[in-house]
Amino acid sequence: RSGKVLRVFREESRVIVEGVNLRKKHERARRANQKGQMIEIAMPIHVSNVALIEDGKPVRVGRRLVGEKWMRVSRKTGKEI
Repeated sequence: RSGKVLRVFREESRVIVEGVNLRKKHERARRANQKGQMIEIAMPIHVSNVALIEDGKPVRVGRRLVGEKWMRVSRKTGKEI
């Protein structure tokens, strides 16, 4: 599955990806006239289980020194990301 990275937790090495690893949470009614409901919440997954996608396929990332800056590079094609 694929989705957009919504949030990054650097200390824990985890990310939240849109539409991936959803958990249902039961929510109680707050007021008398409101109904309780079930909400889907995206839970974090480990960074090692996430990959960039290039042309619809997962790609590993490398680094290349260009001038004085390090650029992220696709290992498969060598293109800059």
